[in-house]
Amino acid sequence: MLKLYSFEGKTQEEALEKALSNLNASTNEVIYNITETEGKLFKAKKSIVNVVLKNDVKNEIKDFINELKKKMNIDINMEVKEVDDVFNVLLISDNNSILIGKEGRTINALQLILRQTLNKYGLNIKVNLDVSNYKANKVKNIEYEIKKLARNVLDTKVEAKLDPMNSYERRVVHTVISEFEFLETESFGEEPERYVIIRYKED
Repeated sequence: MLKLYSFEGKTQEEALEKALSNLNASTNEVIYNITETEGKLFKAKKSIVNVVLKNDVKNEIKDFINELKKKMNIDINMEVKEVDDVFNVLLISDNNSILIGKEGRTINALQLILRQTLNKYGLNIKVNLDVSNYKANKVKNIEYEIKKLARNVLDTKVEAKLDPMNSYERRVVHTVISEFEFLETESFGEEPERYVIIRYKED
C-alpha cells in the first residue's frame, strides 16, 4: 500500500522543508500537496503537507500490474518511467489484444482503476498506461487526421463535427487545433457520446 506522510509547519515552506528533511529527499523525489488550516481563537494558522515518495509510487504501480497478471492469468512485462511528474507505464504481453480491448476500452478502464488506486489520498498522481505503444500510435494517427481536417476547415470555412471520443482523445484534438491561428474547438454532448466541433474563427 502506498505510504502517505504528513508534516506540519507554520508556513508552507517550513512544512515542506520538514517533510524533505525527515524523508531525506529532494522535491524531485516526491509528490506533495499543501493545505492551510485557519487557527481557531488564539491559535495561529498552520500548513500541512502530504507527501508520497516517487519510488513508492513506482512500486505501487508494479504491485498493481503484478496483481493484474495473477487475476488475468497472463504474462506481462512492464516498464515504469517517471518524466516531469507523469508515470508512464508500458505493458508488453503475448495477449496484447486482451489488455487493449475493443477500441481500447480495457486499457482505458485499467488506467482509470490505477489512477483511482494512486489518488485515494488526493495528491493528483498522473499516470499514463499503454500496451505495446497502442495509445501512442493512436495519438499519432489522430494528430495526422485532425491536421488534414484542420486544413480543410481553413480552406472551406465550414465547421467539422468529429465522431464521439474519450476525454484523452478530445484533449489531443484541442491541442492540435490550438496550433492553428484561425481555428477553434468546442466540445458538446454527454459521455460517452461527447464530441468535438472544429470551426473557422473570424478575425
